[in-house]
Amino acid sequence: MAYLAPIHRPSSVRHALKIRFLSPDEDSLVIAKANRLEIYSLSQDGVVLSHTRTLYGKVTMLERLQFGQSPTEHLFVGTDRYMYFTLSWDPESQQLCTQKTYVDQADKASRDSQTQDRCHVDPSRQYMMLQLYDGIITILPLLSKGKKKKSSEPFSLGDPVPARIPEFFVRSSGFLYPREDANVHPKIAILYTDDRDSVCLCYKGLDYSPGGAGDPGSANLDTLTARDDLELGASHIIPVPAPAYGLLVLAETSITYFDDLSGESLNEPLRDPTIFVAWAPIDAQRWLLADDFGQLFLLMVMLEGSEVKGWKLDVIGNTSRATTLVYLGNGMAFVGSHQGDSQVIRIQEKKIQILQNLANIAPILDFTIMDMGNRSGEAHSNEYSSGQARIVTGSGAFGDGSLRSIRSGVGIEEQGLLGDMENILELHSLSSYGEESQANIIAATFADETRVFQFSADGEVEEKEELMGLLLTEGSLYISNIPNNRLLQVTRSQVRITDIESTMLTEEWSAQDMGTITVASANRSHLVISTGGTEALALDLAKDLQVTAERVFPEDGQIACIHVPSVCAGICIAGFWQSTAVTIMNVDSLETIQRVVMSEDIAAVPRSLVLTQLIPKESPTLLIAMANGEVVTFSMDTTSFALGVRKATILGTQGATFKTLPRGNGLFGVFAICEHSSLIYGSEGRMVYAAVTAEQASCVCPFDAEAYPGAVAIATPNDLRITLVDTERTTHVHTLKVNETVRRIAYSRQLKAFGVGTIHRELQDGCEVIESHLKLNDEIMFKELDTFALYKDELIESCIRADLRDRSGKLTERFVVGTAYMEHQGDGEVRGRILVFAVGKERKLKLINRLSVRGACRALGVVDGNIVAALVKTVVIYSVDGPDLTKLATYRTSTAPIALAISGNEIAIGDLMKSVSVVSYARPTHPGGAHTLIEIARHFETAWATAVAYVDDHTWLESDAEGNLMVLKQNVGGITSDDRRILHTISEIRLGEMVNKIQRVEVEESSSALVLPRAFMGTVDGSVYLFALIAPSKQDLLMRLQQAIASRIQSPGNVPFNTYRAFHNSIRESEEPYRFVDGELIEKFLDCPSSLQESICEEVGVQADVEELRAMVEELRRIH
Repeated sequence: MAYLAPIHRPSSVRHALKIRFLSPDEDSLVIAKANRLEIYSLSQDGVVLSHTRTLYGKVTMLERLQFGQSPTEHLFVGTDRYMYFTLSWDPESQQLCTQKTYVDQADKASRDSQTQDRCHVDPSRQYMMLQLYDGIITILPLLSKGKKKKSSEPFSLGDPVPARIPEFFVRSSGFLYPREDANVHPKIAILYTDDRDSVCLCYKGLDYSPGGAGDPGSANLDTLTARDDLELGASHIIPVPAPAYGLLVLAETSITYFDDLSGESLNEPLRDPTIFVAWAPIDAQRWLLADDFGQLFLLMVMLEGSEVKGWKLDVIGNTSRATTLVYLGNGMAFVGSHQGDSQVIRIQEKKIQILQNLANIAPILDFTIMDMGNRSGEAHSNEYSSGQARIVTGSGAFGDGSLRSIRSGVGIEEQGLLGDMENILELHSLSSYGEESQANIIAATFADETRVFQFSADGEVEEKEELMGLLLTEGSLYISNIPNNRLLQVTRSQVRITDIESTMLTEEWSAQDMGTITVASANRSHLVISTGGTEALALDLAKDLQVTAERVFPEDGQIACIHVPSVCAGICIAGFWQSTAVTIMNVDSLETIQRVVMSEDIAAVPRSLVLTQLIPKESPTLLIAMANGEVVTFSMDTTSFALGVRKATILGTQGATFKTLPRGNGLFGVFAICEHSSLIYGSEGRMVYAAVTAEQASCVCPFDAEAYPGAVAIATPNDLRITLVDTERTTHVHTLKVNETVRRIAYSRQLKAFGVGTIHRELQDGCEVIESHLKLNDEIMFKELDTFALYKDELIESCIRADLRDRSGKLTERFVVGTAYMEHQGDGEVRGRILVFAVGKERKLKLINRLSVRGACRALGVVDGNIVAALVKTVVIYSVDGPDLTKLATYRTSTAPIALAISGNEIAIGDLMKSVSVVSYARPTHPGGAHTLIEIARHFETAWATAVAYVDDHTWLESDAEGNLMVLKQNVGGITSDDRRILHTISEIRLGEMVNKIQRVEVEESSSALVLPRAFMGTVDGSVYLFALIAPSKQDLLMRLQQAIASRIQSPGNVPFNTYRAFHNSIRESEEPYRFVDGELIEKFLDCPSSLQESICEEVGVQADVEELRAMVEELRRIH
């Protein structure tokens, strides 16, 4: 059974519009990103996200509707499953409201539109037109006057009425503006291609008749006039409002104005040919245009009175390649892009200013996993979080192409580097102006000294030889500001209090014969230390370091850690080595209030403690870091000091060290320092563990300085730096602009470099010129080290890093590239090449093998040190024999192989139309024998495969071009040989996005894990998903939990969850997902009110209470 969770949500923008949605007085920008709606408020500097919501369906159209009695406009949404609904905004609940429940317009007898789904509203706001199928236009009346509509309704949306038209291949369409002196039916203009491949334009009059009771009415579209003399490159219709009326037709070499009343036209050629892709109106005479090459134009129609005399087109700047344009007013516009960052721009005189970039990693053409949080080798920890993984994607296309480094977690932004300093043991932030002032000093503790660094208001730093009477010749266990303008310092041998102004030592306490001070902790009034490891002493900071209590712990053994909390006065907490116990004591007497044994395992020793306020309006939380990598938490009653329910989480394999970081409003986050550092914080009433993107942090401290407000000092084994640390988890994307399509990417850990296959496009004398390269890029800054140019009209199709067997039988690392020619090359039937590259010590590419092949090489792999190549209709095994590649074995596929996944000697082949087949490679069993590829299993269903990956024993994950995921398992236990050849579908779900790449991940399994991560997936819409297998003991529980949540949580449009996630392609359609759990839905349990959580828990029938079920879902959320 399979589990699916999003790591990076879709970022491609295909639809957007301006609408008065949140308020009747303010405009908003609504953006559709696959199955998500994002609503932004407008500002002078760009847009601000106000609300986001996931829909049960991929958005294919957006339109705004205005109804007479509604103060705000409504949003019409259409999805890829032919479901449509209207939404409004509820200002009280601050949520979307469904005004019209979804209408399923699916028509299995009709053919889907071969261009795109369209939605238009006529300028009089009486009708809406949908184009979903070829030859059919669906009309919806917006102001229905049928008898069944009551006058008390706030709006009315009529039933859809289909109308047939003979025009099938529609390029563009739209309602024309009605003329003031004409009392006629609404007029529709349609730009289409006829059966002779001529581009035609026709006008149709809409004649709608409302029906009676139970009758939706009728609609007729009669052709008024038509013409077939348009340019072949005509692509867009722009309706022109008063006073000119008519329409503009955009083409590749010209723009033409048509007067729909007189039939006259005015054609003017473009100065430079181009391909227009989007437009947006500014006013009655001006429009923004965008072309396929990222240019932005301003088009203005020249008028004399109401007569069009010509037009003027100016290039005003370059942006990402636009998919949609929205003019926001006041000279601002939104450029929504599918293949580049979306942008908010300001239009200035003959130029533009980019105000804001909205990051977009779509389309993900390829990606590689650079590391899983452990750069030193292949071993991985027993607990997985995607925040530990760094994924590098090839994103965008042509001028918007880029490499993107993606890591989900708490981001760290470096502000400054103090220099190389090795083996820092602890950091402390201090203020030379007193306890309540901003910090301006960092004290770094080493084994035998303490070094202090003072910062000026402008950020200048100076290391001090003497400062405020601090003892710098010893390492410090603890340093902090305390009341009355004093400074507390604890070393291995003594406790010191100095006056900040006079720098004089005011109080001192020496351990003398009591032994070395091993641990220390303090708040504003008390200090607790341990001497000799077994004795604890409490000192009063207000009474000249008077020892108020002493206690020896013979039954518990040595003290491992001590914490004196600030949020809960009157107590201190200690953890012990031998007994693995944690003891809460009265800070004045050191008498035990409560003692808790943490584990029977003597290796599970408490190593770090902290009691702090994580969640507002809740009891403080006690966090205990155990030596085995486990973090145990309790809530604590501030009156009785009683501990609440115990919760445990595994962060790694070693004990963490805690440090609190302020978040404001009396709340704190806890920085857990371990091999995979994490930030623990409160969000929405629960505790969240988020991986931190910092590598190798050894100690931290908050450093809220005037020059670095809100900063955090972080020490690594080699240096000390000032950083800004996010207060919660987000997805961090680092971008390297390549300005070429990154078609393929491969990573070499040994070389610490990427092999990147790119495609470059440019216009030369009006012609498109395509060039392709293999580039070698450094892993740190993605710096280009070397490049290899392919032949003219040769495109890179595949690129892998491979360990290939040479003549001596030794495995050697190589980059292998597969190519395809755009047009026929040479005298024979050569249609591509296979190239093998070596990288020398100078980090340059060297071509060592090449082979011309008869088909494009769509995919590559390695089996037993040999190259596996997916050519047209054939999969071939090649050995590297000196400068030559020798064919060893072949396998003929059903149509065209486009994806390979290899496990051992088994090769899964994703076929263009016939799903997946699995073949086995075998070496000769005797001298002179032949290498063989034998089919051992096949999925006997039609599926347009896009990617495939091995995920478990005899189990494969496949994605298809229609947005479905299938888990296929070979029936190895079948009775007959035919039974054993069948790949059965054991899980399936509709993702709704086409997957371009599935990459298997190797993660060490944990016996306590709920799910076992197996693969990452990258999609066309810029999403990255985690695929995992559910532990057998949790399968039934998660399936019942999914069903219970789905039945209680409604999506906008009231679309059923099962309908949304049910498998659907052109051959068959299911009613619900099969043995697949949607992690995004499961995690909505955490956002439900307590009463709803209890109801869900009761339906699921689990023996655990709501708290345990919530803890389980939180653990699932942490994996991504």
